[in-house]
Amino acid sequence: MNKTVKRVGPPLLLLAPSLILVGVFVYGLIFVNFGTSTTDIHTAAQTTGQEPSSNVGFDNYFELLGNEAFQHSLKNLLLYTLLFLAGTLLMGFLWAWLLEAPIRGEGIFRSIYLFPMAVSFIASGVVWRWLLNSGQDESATGLNRLFQMVGLDFLQNNWWNNVDYGITAIAIPAIWQLSGYVMALFLAGFRGIPHELREAARMDGTTTWQLYRHVLFPQLSPVALSALIIIGHMSLKSFDLIMSISKPANYQTKVPAIDMYIFKSSFDYANAAAVGSILLVLVALVVVPYLIRTNRREK
Repeated sequence: MNKTVKRVGPPLLLLAPSLILVGVFVYGLIFVNFGTSTTDIHTAAQTTGQEPSSNVGFDNYFELLGNEAFQHSLKNLLLYTLLFLAGTLLMGFLWAWLLEAPIRGEGIFRSIYLFPMAVSFIASGVVWRWLLNSGQDESATGLNRLFQMVGLDFLQNNWWNNVDYGITAIAIPAIWQLSGYVMALFLAGFRGIPHELREAARMDGTTTWQLYRHVLFPQLSPVALSALIIIGHMSLKSFDLIMSISKPANYQTKVPAIDMYIFKSSFDYANAAAVGSILLVLVALVVVPYLIRTNRREK
């Protein structure tokens, strides 16, 4: 028993600082945030203690979920997430598929595809704000001007200024920026498949399509799931790219993360904390099932 204690002791001592920091600054602040979300702190006077605050339970959550503006934010988040996921997974997979068979200049193409990921969302957002300018006809700039020049005037639109579907335009730069990352994941998955497996399938007389459909694609399901989780939780927390394109915050492209910023800026800490808790739940719904599945597979 003493030997066991000696073996366990040093690892715990090494991990203790990290465990304490995570416990205080992650889980502790989550608890504080949830506590704030159940109060009526909605004004600057309440945040400074000049006015008393009280506990209102889940009233802030009910009011938020029943608010038409917040429902619009949730709708925008759903549209953005679906398009973001579909676009990045499709483009990333296609690029990985093209590079899967070694080709001349593969390193150059791989670098080109990965380059957008090295650019910050703020920097790319400034450029895409000009590209997605809503000006049309004589005042057209960016992509609308390009469509004019090539005779595709019917493709001109007001992009992110569209009230109902403006958020889908924001997904275009997001897809451009992260498709390379998904490509790297799928390419690693392709390269991780044993060459012997391919040879055995070819010896059985499978066609190229059958090889990919029945042998290679099923091997990539864990990679696809990982990409789905990573990109999914990133889309749920999107803020900087949207703000840099549609700043100041516009109703057309509003998502919960922007609502949280607006509430916090107006000293409405209770609603800001409530939005943060809602986002935490949404991210948990995406990440926790993946963690459970991974843990079961490891056992």
